[in-house]
Amino acid sequence: MSLKLGNSSQFAAAIRATGGKPDMDVVFIDNSLAAQTHGEKLNEAIDRKKLTNAADIIPTAWGKDESYVVAMVSATVLVYNPKMVKSPPTSWLDLFDPAYSGKYAIGDISGTSGWQYFLALNKLKGGTLENINPGIEAIKPLAKGSPVLYTQADQLISLFERGEIAIAPWYPDRAGVAIDKGLSLAVAYPKEGAVGILPVVMIPKGTGKLDLAHKFVDQVLSAEGQGCFSERAYIGAVNTKVKLSEKLQKIVPYGATLEKAWFIDPEVVARSIPNWTRRWQREVAR
Repeated sequence: MSLKLGNSSQFAAAIRATGGKPDMDVVFIDNSLAAQTHGEKLNEAIDRKKLTNAADIIPTAWGKDESYVVAMVSATVLVYNPKMVKSPPTSWLDLFDPAYSGKYAIGDISGTSGWQYFLALNKLKGGTLENINPGIEAIKPLAKGSPVLYTQADQLISLFERGEIAIAPWYPDRAGVAIDKGLSLAVAYPKEGAVGILPVVMIPKGTGKLDLAHKFVDQVLSAEGQGCFSERAYIGAVNTKVKLSEKLQKIVPYGATLEKAWFIDPEVVARSIPNWTRRWQREVAR
């Protein structure tokens, strides 16, 4: 088995570029991008009859027309260095605090945390998914003051390690793994609610290894696979037989933090993100 690294936007672009003759057999990707590729008829339908663990998966995990299945639950939250931030952040708006000037980073809109933080800010400023003007105006100064508009999640690790940043909208799973490796980090769920992430697995249309792809997906969805991945990678499970440890419950979306999370309709994101991206590139990233 060979592993290809990248973000969801890059994987979606690769699936489009190879249209019908994919060089990947199973892809982990954000649900909004999986909805896009499904709309372009680039997803194989997942046959539940070939999955021994299908009955154990939460019903809402299955994508339209079985075009993908949610493999885990995560979120965009605030991650900070407790050695540099004495009072834990409580709001998405905390990044505007002068105390963090020059000490924060935000993601580019090409990455999940980038567009999710942007939409959270837009919502707080009175915008909607149809009207992103408030968010565009609000995020301009933040983008200008960020040392980098990161496009890969692990770009933040070195920035935190060197003390170049104290806080960033990031992922609890990445933070949890970094904490286990000794990095001084903590996770804070904003009072307005985290933005939920539903990474999915999908099978690109035209794969020559359809049966093997289904076996791989089945293993990903198994209680054993989900439990192992949850405990080692700080990811919420979609298999109902998995029980999370107390340590994990404090980091991943769970209980009250999961209930309060904002899960944005992937079909809306799929339709809208091309326009959001154009405006970001034209008005924010220039």
